[in-house]
Parts: sequence; structure tokens; C-alpha cells
Amino acid sequence: MTFLVKRLMVLAVTLFVVSFVVFLIPYLTPGDPARKILRARVGDLDADPEALAGLRETYGLDRPLLVQYGDWLGGALRGDLGLSYTSRTPVVDMLGGALTVTAVLAISTLLLALLVAVPLGSLAAVRRGTPVDTAITTVTQAFVAVPEYWLAPVLVLVFSLQLGVLPSAGWEGPASMVLPCLTLALRPMSYFTQVTRASMIDVLGSPHITAARARGLGFGATMLRHGVRNALLPVLTLFSLWLAGLLGGSVVVEVIFSIPGMGRLLYESVVNNDVPAIQAGIVSLVGLAVLITTLTDVVHAWVNPTVRAPHVSG
Repeated sequence: MTFLVKRLMVLAVTLFVVSFVVFLIPYLTPGDPARKILRARVGDLDADPEALAGLRETYGLDRPLLVQYGDWLGGALRGDLGLSYTSRTPVVDMLGGALTVTAVLAISTLLLALLVAVPLGSLAAVRRGTPVDTAITTVTQAFVAVPEYWLAPVLVLVFSLQLGVLPSAGWEGPASMVLPCLTLALRPMSYFTQVTRASMIDVLGSPHITAARARGLGFGATMLRHGVRNALLPVLTLFSLWLAGLLGGSVVVEVIFSIPGMGRLLYESVVNNDVPAIQAGIVSLVGLAVLITTLTDVVHAWVNPTVRAPHVSG
């Protein structure tokens, strides 16, 4: 219980600090916030003082900074993240659809990576030191060096323009998910494979594997019942970390493939100087990332009690 309380306190403090820093975005960047609103709406920085004064009064920009932050934080806690400067629509409505799309993209990507990585890593561990192990390790490690901004156009050129079997952009069905997922999956697949291999090697040398084999349990059954299942914990931990990263780290892929997710929303918000959307997007992504890592730590501590046990110094 103490471990859980500590993690929840860290979560709350982190979100509070992040929210305050994000709120300061309009004030940390050069320029008058009122002029930024005007530029986001009409693309014009030249305005008479009366118009700027009206904007400051409308958005409360003439009040003390801490008062503005308190109002903004209170609204955020109630689910009111303000209106977009450019579209005049509630930011929370924009975030809902974008987060859903990015979550589907991230989870689909990581499941694809797992489906390939776990068998490959297990095979490499079973064939440790053989050419099969060397080939799997070499190829998967090479995937880390393939950048998404290079791979995405290559996949579009081959599968969309040359073969014509997959759409090159959009988010209209399972077919449109294939190329973005392939683009994003190579890097996590490499890490999942290496972690699975290392974990499986440790598991294969453990006493309960030897005991299972001594009881006459077949090699395949031993691997399924005791090997892969026990080796998956570090892989699932890495899965959660990658999920937290992909929720906000798929900007390039979403822009290239015209996917209406969080990455593209933040990109367009920055281009249009849409401050409320930028603030809400960053807070949402950081909040989700911290929440996912916190839940991962809690589950890990529940599975492995030594994580939450207090260390006693000698």
C-alpha cells in the first residue's frame, strides 16, 4: 500500500509541474499572447490597441499569472480545455478523436512487433550461438538504425505506387493501417526480440525448466508452459514503455500518412500557433505516459514483491 501511495503522489506532483510549465508556453515564447491569438485567427499581427485590449479581457490575459493558471487548471480538471484559436471548437473534442486514433495506431504497432519478436527471440535463445541466433540478432539490431522518415516513403513507393496494393495515406480502414504500423513496428520489434532472447536464456537455465524436463514434459510444452510465459514479464514492461512513447512520438508517421492522430494535431497546432490545443495536447500525452509507467510499476511490484520491499541497509 505504501508503494502505491508513493507512486500516486509522484504521479500527482509530476502532472502538477507539467501542467504549470505547459501553461507558461505563451509567456515563455517571444511575443504578446494577445497578438498570438490574433495571428492564429486571421494571420495578421497588425491590430489596433483596442482590439488587442479586447482580446486580453476576453481571455483573461490582463489578470495576474497565477490567477490565470488557477482558472485554466480548474477548467482542465472539469474537462474544459478551452477553445481552439483557429477552429473555435472545444479542444477536448479535438483531443478525443486524435487520442483514439493514436492509441489504436500505437497498440496495433506494438502487437505486430510482439507477434514477430517473441517467436524470433525465443528461437534465438533456443539456438543460442548458432548461425540462426546470429542472423536473428544481426538483422533485428539493424532495424534500430532505420529511421521512420526514410522507411515510410520507401514503403509508400513500393506498396502504394508500384504494387498498388495498399493506400498511401488516410485513416479509413484496416488497409490504411498496414504501412504506418510497419513503419513504426521495426524499432520496437528489435528491442522486443533482444529482450525476449535475453530473458529466455535466463529462463532456460533455471531449475524449474530442468525439473519439468526431468518429469518427462516435452520440449515444446516446457517452452510454452514455463519458458515463454516466465520470460514475458520484462517484454511486457518494455511494451508499456513503448506504448507511452508512441502516444506522442509518432508525429513524423502521422504527418507522412495523413493520420488524424495526436502527432498530426500537435504539428498543425504548432504551425498555426494554436496555443490551447498545444497546451492540452502536451498535458494529455504526458499525463497518459506517466499514468502508463505508474501502472506498469504497480503491476511489476505486485508480480515481483521484492520491488516494493523496503531495502534494509546493513
